[in-house]
Amino acid sequence: MPNAQKHSVLLKVEQLSKTFPSGVSALNSVSFEVRQGDFIVVLGKSGSGKSTLLRCVNRLVEPTSGKIVFQEQDVAKLPPKFLRQARRKIGFVFQDYNLVNRSSVISNVLSGRLGYTNSLASLINHFSDEDKLRALENLGRVDIAQKAYDRADTLSGGQRQRVGVARALMQEPVLILADEPVSSLDPSLARSILGILKKINENDKTAIICNLHQPELAKEFANRILVLEEGQLVFDGTPDELGESFNEGIYKN
Repeated sequence: MPNAQKHSVLLKVEQLSKTFPSGVSALNSVSFEVRQGDFIVVLGKSGSGKSTLLRCVNRLVEPTSGKIVFQEQDVAKLPPKFLRQARRKIGFVFQDYNLVNRSSVISNVLSGRLGYTNSLASLINHFSDEDKLRALENLGRVDIAQKAYDRADTLSGGQRQRVGVARALMQEPVLILADEPVSSLDPSLARSILGILKKINENDKTAIICNLHQPELAKEFANRILVLEEGQLVFDGTPDELGESFNEGIYKN
C-alpha cells in the first residue's frame, strides 16, 4: 500500500469509558482511530461526552477504563514523566481560550513551549531567542502577529482564540484537540478559526479532533464525523454519509 505511511494510525481509542465519582457515565466503550492528516469533528448535544472524550485523550481527565494508544504508547497508563513527553505532541485549544489575561499575547503563546523546557526555566518563564522567534512566526500563521505585545485581555474573542491556536502550534503537535473552539463566536469568525485549523491540517498534516455543535460546519471542514449520544459513539463516517435525517436528529430532545 503506497499511502500506508502517509495515512498511518496516529491514535487508537479502544473501549474508552469514563464514570465520574457522582456516578454519571460520560463515556461508554467508545472506540475509533485517528490517522495522520485526519480532520475529525465530534458532534453531539451538551452532556453527550464530547469534552470528556478530548480531555481523556491527553489525560486532563483520567479515564475509568479502556486504551488510548498515541504513537504506540498507551497514554492511559503512562507515568507522569512519560505523559509529559507524550503531551508535547498533543496541542489543546480550549473553548474559553485559557489565556493569562494580564500577560502579553507572546507570553501566552510561549507557554506552549513549557513541555520542552527544564523545570527551572519553566518556573521563571525563561525562553530562548529561538522560541521567541517561533512564537512570532506562529502568531503570523494565525494573522495576529501585530498584537504580539498587547495584553491578552485587550483582545476580542476571535483574536483570543487565534492566540490559543498559536500556543498549540508551539508544541509542534502531530495532533490538535479543539474543544468547542468557536462556540462563542459569530458565524463568520467561527469559519475563520476553523479555516486556520484546516490550513494547519492540510499544510502540516496535523490531525485535528474538533468538538462542534454545528453539523453544517462539520460537513464543511471535516473529512470525518463522529457523533456521540449519551456517552456512546453512534456514528463514525464521512460528511456525505451523515444523511439529513441523521443530521436533523442529532440535537432533537
